[in-house]
Amino acid sequence: MTDDIFDFGFTAVTEDELEYSQKAVAKAVEAANEAETVQERLDSLYNAVIPLLNNLKKNPEKDYILWPNRLDKVEQFENVITKIYKG
Repeated sequence: MTDDIFDFGFTAVTEDELEYSQKAVAKAVEAANEAETVQERLDSLYNAVIPLLNNLKKNPEKDYILWPNRLDKVEQFENVITKIYKG
């Protein structure tokens, strides 16, 4: 029971062990930040594509889609997707 009194909750480590641990923590933080960035880009990509798909699904009973200025609209959308992709 008296041994519990002198247990202060720490363990001695060597400098090498400390350095290794600090590097591992730094790499984990870096990976988490990169994962968050990638998730934000994926969310942006999803949010850009879904409105297009929803608009294309409107009125499925019609055989044709009237799409004035299609080339300009597709090029604008392509630019948006490219910006998201390249970050």
